[in-house]
Amino acid sequence: MRACPAVAGLHGGRYGEVATYLSGHAVVGVRVTDRDVDVHVVGRYPASIAAIAEQVRTAVGTAVADRPVSVTVEDLAVPESRQP
Repeated sequence: MRACPAVAGLHGGRYGEVATYLSGHAVVGVRVTDRDVDVHVVGRYPASIAAIAEQVRTAVGTAVADRPVSVTVEDLAVPESRQP
C-alpha cells in the first residue's frame, strides 16, 4: 500500500481474520480467493473513503486484473495536530 498516499496501513479486520497465508508468513489485511480480493486498510485523514478505495483498487487491480477488489476502510489515522 506504499503506492497509496491516502492509506496509512493494512488492517486485519475486527478479529484479525483478514489475511492471506503464504509459505512462512501471512499478509494481514489482504484476503485473496479464487473469486475476489478483499483489502482492509487504515486511511489517512482527510482523504475521503471514496478516494482511499479508488487508490487501493488502482494499486491492487494491476496485480489481480481478473478478480474484483473489495476495499474496507476499518479506521482513519488522524495527524497529531488534528487530535483533540
